[in-house]
Amino acid sequence: MPGLRVLVCTVVHHPQDARILHRQIRAMLDAGHSVTYAAPFSAYATTAWPELTAVDLPRALGRHRSDALREARRVLRTHGADADVVLLHDPELLLVLPGLDLPGAVVWDVHEDTGAALVAKSWLPGAVRPLARAGVRMVEGWAERNLRLILAEPGYRSRFRRIHPVVPNTTYVPDSVKPSGRDRVVYVGHLSVARGVDVMLETARRLAGSGLEIDVVGHADSYSRRALVRAQQDGFLRWHGYVPNDRALALVDGAMCGLSLLRDLPNYRHSMPTKVLEYMARGVPVVSTPLPAAVSLIQVNKCGLVVPFDDAEATVTGILRLRDDTELRASMAKRGHAAALTGYHWPQTAREFLMRLEAWAHAARPHQCITLGSL
Repeated sequence: MPGLRVLVCTVVHHPQDARILHRQIRAMLDAGHSVTYAAPFSAYATTAWPELTAVDLPRALGRHRSDALREARRVLRTHGADADVVLLHDPELLLVLPGLDLPGAVVWDVHEDTGAALVAKSWLPGAVRPLARAGVRMVEGWAERNLRLILAEPGYRSRFRRIHPVVPNTTYVPDSVKPSGRDRVVYVGHLSVARGVDVMLETARRLAGSGLEIDVVGHADSYSRRALVRAQQDGFLRWHGYVPNDRALALVDGAMCGLSLLRDLPNYRHSMPTKVLEYMARGVPVVSTPLPAAVSLIQVNKCGLVVPFDDAEATVTGILRLRDDTELRASMAKRGHAAALTGYHWPQTAREFLMRLEAWAHAARPHQCITLGSL
């Protein structure tokens, strides 16, 4: 019985994005499906897994998006014609769909509140942002009428009229983890001002001489890259750059705590920071700013500390408290890992994700026999 033929497309995300590659595509491959992955491999200086059919696309960056979208439309036309499912990961790709004849199920994976995220886009002039947000809402309405949608967060439901399935950003949770140490702080994730890079850098500066090591892992925007290079040269931290998700999480193992210092911006208020779950999964206490979902998770499970937004002094105080209280650190680590293993293990989510794709593929092509293969 044949598996699904899936075309996955992004012109924005890193080709080794954790949600796209390490969770969704990994689940599809493990289920016996055939995946063609169109992504900006060359732009990010990376290669595709050998079990994928890879198509290289330009990267859409800042105001320079037309070439990427033009090439993405060509790829969707040629490779989408035979796909049972076309899975899109960028709102920009919605703009190239009109006029394309894609017989399979076309699915948009809604990663973020795009309209709200515009306030953090430095390349977009402030006067244009209200118009851009209105345009985003119009495109989202069109997508809801014409495509299948999956949402990464329950908080995104209010943007749409109908109910759409939620495929949350859970993670892989090992059965056992290393004990949380007392000499290393970690951060894993994209690096930008909106995600708290300035507070993290000031925190690292204040911790100089404390004996603590600070490992920072992730892709950085141009501003953050310059600041991180200076901080590394000054000996305040180690910046590893972008590291694939599985290797990045290995760097979390045994850390004293993990940082999640996102700022109080609209796009983050309805979201669960994935890094919080990833720290919990590895048995590492969390130090997080008070975004509602993070606060709820940390307080319910007593697995970390909450610090004010944009407050390096409070962040340092929280880190030193965990360093100096072995019992508190160990109990938080244990509770966080147990909660992640029970409720946030990706394979539990993956089955529902795959069953949804199968149902939509069958609805789009009801006369073809499609199965979940090894599932």
